[in-house]
Amino acid sequence: MSKRRPMFLAVLMAGLLVVPSTLPSATQAQAGAADTQEQGPDALQTAFQNASQEFGVPLNVLMSVAYNESRWEQHLGQPSLSGGYGVMHLTHLGQADLSARGETGDESAATEATPALPANNDPSVNTLDAAAVLLGTNTEVLKTDLTENVRGGAALLAQYARETVGNTPSDAADWYGAVAKYSGSDLDEIAQDFADDVYATIQTGQARTTPEGQTVTLAADAVTPNKTTANSLHLRNAKKTGTDCPNGLECREIPALYQQFSASQTDYGNYDIGNRQADGDDIRYIIIHDIEGTYEAGISTFLSKSYVSAHYVVNNVDGQVTEMVNPKDVAWQAGNWYINSHSIGIEHGGIAAEGGAWYSEQMYHASAKLVKYLAKKYDIPLDRQHILGHDDLPGTSQATQRSMHWDPGAYWDWSHYFDLLGAPINPSNGNAHNRDKQNNPIVTINPHFSKNQPSPVLYGSQVLDPQPSNFLYLYQAPSFDAPLLSDPALHAAGVPGTTQISDWGDKATIGQTFYKADQQGDWTAIWYGAQKAWFYNPSNSNTTPGRGILVTPKAGKTSIPVYGTAYPEAEAFAAAGIPRAVNNPLQYNVTAGQVYVSAGTVPSDYFYAKLFNLPETYQVVKGKDEFYQISFNHRIAFVKASDVDIVQP
Repeated sequence: MSKRRPMFLAVLMAGLLVVPSTLPSATQAQAGAADTQEQGPDALQTAFQNASQEFGVPLNVLMSVAYNESRWEQHLGQPSLSGGYGVMHLTHLGQADLSARGETGDESAATEATPALPANNDPSVNTLDAAAVLLGTNTEVLKTDLTENVRGGAALLAQYARETVGNTPSDAADWYGAVAKYSGSDLDEIAQDFADDVYATIQTGQARTTPEGQTVTLAADAVTPNKTTANSLHLRNAKKTGTDCPNGLECREIPALYQQFSASQTDYGNYDIGNRQADGDDIRYIIIHDIEGTYEAGISTFLSKSYVSAHYVVNNVDGQVTEMVNPKDVAWQAGNWYINSHSIGIEHGGIAAEGGAWYSEQMYHASAKLVKYLAKKYDIPLDRQHILGHDDLPGTSQATQRSMHWDPGAYWDWSHYFDLLGAPINPSNGNAHNRDKQNNPIVTINPHFSKNQPSPVLYGSQVLDPQPSNFLYLYQAPSFDAPLLSDPALHAAGVPGTTQISDWGDKATIGQTFYKADQQGDWTAIWYGAQKAWFYNPSNSNTTPGRGILVTPKAGKTSIPVYGTAYPEAEAFAAAGIPRAVNNPLQYNVTAGQVYVSAGTVPSDYFYAKLFNLPETYQVVKGKDEFYQISFNHRIAFVKASDVDIVQP
């Protein structure tokens, strides 16, 4: 039976890709959706019919491939984790995008330059480019034009049919090999899983109205696929054993691609060889991601020349786990090299903007079992300062802070997840600590997840369906009429925050802990992102008491910088004989009187790994500087220990 349910959506930009350089407003998003609707509600159905006739692809094959890639959603030209665009998920992964590694461009001018990399011309990775060539058009058209995107996918399928069976057969059964190739994977289980799901969809049929207003119907047809048409693809079996997984968890190993991509030894991927923790590079965090698509799509991406990986991938349907990078090695997953070098990354099948429709109970249980095992093995605390979402991680500079990812997003049930970990966010049970709600200056954000459906409703590419959410809106004053909090990484001065699901600047999430700065009636204020932020908290119903170390700017300092990394001082790099990596201040300054909650100090260090498969040149640079990790805004951050004083509650 196929395990690939539900199917891939090329939605927004969470996962492992960056957010847009300009955060769209709700009005802009609505206008974008209207552009698609203006084509008429049958535009997509017509596009499928016309492309089917033009390229000789059976209509049910073409429509089912699109459904299994995107659920027939265009998503306004935004790419998926795999760099896929539009209803046909035409992919483009450029070699210059090293954002998952989280290092290039963030070091000092003294650091050795990264050479310019050649274009990635692999047609299995860049189907967008291949389709553009087949149609004689440009890639930008295929990203945004509904009809041309469908034509591009049909042209590719027709080419794959000719490559697998020598023609474009009239019988839909004989397109199995072409569909398997369309998956983009040369791994048998991934490619065949995709093809099996395409034919299962043909057999059952589908009908829906997309968020863009397109009404699409695929009639059921009892087609039995001719699987021998995939023989010419010579798909490989990469299954191995010996995973670092707990007993009782369905876990397999499929190693991510580790390869030099050009003549330059600095041009390689998709991870770095390490020897954690024996080399002194300790594992401190576990990072929760979603793929912005299916389990199989994530695995396929990490097997390709993509400059991205994760240690584990969890199937949102049945909880199966695939280990792709051993925890001793450093996966390129967090977009922050300091965090990468100290973390284990876990990807989950899912779409951040549709969390509740993807994040299944099987997935939560399997993921929690894996995290509990890893936390015990590597001595990682089970709290929200160490079990983090990708949306909790800072950038390494002002430029990258604005482009950091926002998965697993507003619909990930942190409360349930920590219950499964055996470390509930609200320990309660009437102990003295929890009775002291009024006097404790440390508050943990903790609304009741299943009842928490914030108003106004979130926006994605359109108004999102209301569903339980893990955050509270933050306002600039204690009133629902006040503007939402504005983060300088996302908005210009004077521009308020938005209800965009990707706008992390005005949302405090379950489990995050802050210092209580003020209280007015039913409203509580916290220090958040160097601002006083207000949220609705009648009778303290949306918080529980928290614990931690309180830090504030050292006496005599009017403000102190905030960092996204905790790299060593210059002398440590000089002693090691390697170029310095600089802690770049983020776009915030904590001013005198502000107080933040810390999980404790972390030592300054830097994992130096620049050349492909030469671990003898790698080293961990240790510094004398210490930093406090703080809950700063939606994201953690670091302040120098020498810049702060400890506050006694």
